[in-house]
Amino acid sequence: MESMTPISCPTTPRWNQDRPFLTGRFHQETRASSKFADSKRFTLDSSSSGVEQAIGCYDTPVQELIVIDDLLSALVGIEGRYISIKRFHGKEDSIAFQVDPSMDLALQELAKRVFPLCEYYLLIDQFVESSSQFKNGLVNHAFAAALRALLLDYQAMVAQLEHQFRLGRLSIQGLWFYCQPMMGSMRALAAVVQQASTKHFVGSGVLNLLQSQAKAMAGDNSVRSLLEKMTECASNAYLSILERWVYEGIIDDPYGEFFIAENRSLKKESLSQDSTAKYWSQRYSLKDTIPGFLANIAATILTTGKYLNVMRECGHNVQVPISERSKLTIFGSNHHYLECIKAAHEFASIELVNLIKDKYDLIGRLRSIKHYLLLDQGDFLVHFMDIAREELNKKVHEISVEKLQSLLDLALRTTAAAADPRHEELTCCVDRASLLTTLGMHKDPDSNSIEDPMSITGLETFSLSYKVQWPLSIVISKKALSKYQLIFRFLFHCKHVERQLCGAWQIHQGIRSMNSKGTAIPRSSLLCRSMLKFISSLLHYLTFEVLEPNWHVMHDRLQSTRSVDEVIQHHDYFLDKCLRGCLLLLPDVLKKMEKLKSVCLQYAAATQWLISSSIDINSQSHPQKTMIRDTTVTESIFNFEREFNSELQSLGPVLSKGSQAEPYLTHLSQWILGVSKE
Repeated sequence: MESMTPISCPTTPRWNQDRPFLTGRFHQETRASSKFADSKRFTLDSSSSGVEQAIGCYDTPVQELIVIDDLLSALVGIEGRYISIKRFHGKEDSIAFQVDPSMDLALQELAKRVFPLCEYYLLIDQFVESSSQFKNGLVNHAFAAALRALLLDYQAMVAQLEHQFRLGRLSIQGLWFYCQPMMGSMRALAAVVQQASTKHFVGSGVLNLLQSQAKAMAGDNSVRSLLEKMTECASNAYLSILERWVYEGIIDDPYGEFFIAENRSLKKESLSQDSTAKYWSQRYSLKDTIPGFLANIAATILTTGKYLNVMRECGHNVQVPISERSKLTIFGSNHHYLECIKAAHEFASIELVNLIKDKYDLIGRLRSIKHYLLLDQGDFLVHFMDIAREELNKKVHEISVEKLQSLLDLALRTTAAAADPRHEELTCCVDRASLLTTLGMHKDPDSNSIEDPMSITGLETFSLSYKVQWPLSIVISKKALSKYQLIFRFLFHCKHVERQLCGAWQIHQGIRSMNSKGTAIPRSSLLCRSMLKFISSLLHYLTFEVLEPNWHVMHDRLQSTRSVDEVIQHHDYFLDKCLRGCLLLLPDVLKKMEKLKSVCLQYAAATQWLISSSIDINSQSHPQKTMIRDTTVTESIFNFEREFNSELQSLGPVLSKGSQAEPYLTHLSQWILGVSKE
């Protein structure tokens, strides 16, 4: 996949990292560098001057007062005199609080009960500090802001406990009693921030983590409510990005957190220039990380913004009306945000479909393409084939596309097509390979022969193209046009074969008044009629049993479509059905048809010589020469007849076999078998 638009964000100023007193860690850092941070500071040698006495030197009531004072400091991440912070560095950095081992054992146990809360505070406080950097994105910023507000309440609680302590009303048991209610909430939040930090979650990852933790705490209502509140706060920034996308079609995502990626290297012009263009499917695409609460509706969100974007690029600046907009919130029993997204999608879908149907006349364009590339109105083609016959009979490398274009323009202006204002969108093009080669079917499995490019004429490679502008190129893309052109080339060559056989038939009709008894003319006439019926049956099948019915099905479906994706789906389905119905996706059948057409063309080209030879036989006065010529002519006609009938008979079983998977081949098989019995 193409690389997405790179995300650039401001960097945290250097002075914010170099000045420790701007962060909450300066207490620990300054204490760690002092003599009190050394574990040897806890000593029973009271005579050591300048060293703090071990807490065990004091009576138990005094120890309790000292421990409470240290615990109140530890609750906000500050080391005390006899309680220190130990950091462990490894795959996952961790924090532990330690006490002076000389402390009364009962006090140690009570202090250790409070230590987890102190550790949770430090983890959360450090996450708030680090995730507030620009690079961590809006969701982390919002989550950190919500945590900061929670920590303010926590610090207020610690301040109230300290006030009670100063008044002499707080024991260590009382401190533990007041700390217990916050233990569960702080534990859950610490688990979230630790996992988010370790895995470097941003955007959707943070929201999914919060939601999964909230579900895991279903048995604890207070903790679950807190996590849901955190999810709601963290998602507000994300939902603001979502609102702009579904209401205006704009990605306002400065840190690349949104689950829709924009690939600006793909341009809309590529749709009409490149048959492999991926603009519609990859200009905007879904990322792997999607918030869980949006997973089921992600595709709808993607197409909503895409539709609004298309209209904006058409100069049709449309947005979801203010009256229909609603603030997106993810919590609530009625899932209001889902209804808002669905309403925005329906609005954008209908607006875009109406735009391409009404202003850009999609149906009219498709009908025009049907007229010219599917030979729905072929009077211009008859005239063109007459005036361009000489040029089309040339080898591919000798053809002048400019001359063919001028002849096409002349044919369009002098026929009924002149009344169609869209005929000017037609252009000529000449491929360099035959139809079988283009479809990858030319190589014969029974032989390693490859076609000689020098032997191909314009009649086998000529095609029409149609200029399609944005936004219709979304539906009628270069890829779709290439499918139309494959069908056109097959129809055009069939028309050419029919015209050649009609010319041969006219030659036969021109000598009906002459005495052809005893010549090969009657046999040749029957063969010509069989060939003409074959090619006429094939054209009738292609036109009236494949193209017309499928066109009407597509036309009816397009009348009731409510989104551009449905339009594209119906149009692509129509083309694929026509390609298969026109035998272009059935190698065995198509090769047989091409062989039969080749025999017909060879016969039509030899007809003039065969007829003139038969006429000369009647006027010959030398019996020996007459017998030789008559044998040669009869043998030539017999060879054409035998080859044609052989190919036709072998086509029958191929069609019968294919009709099991492709029922429409049954109709063609009936026509073919009918011809072969003539």
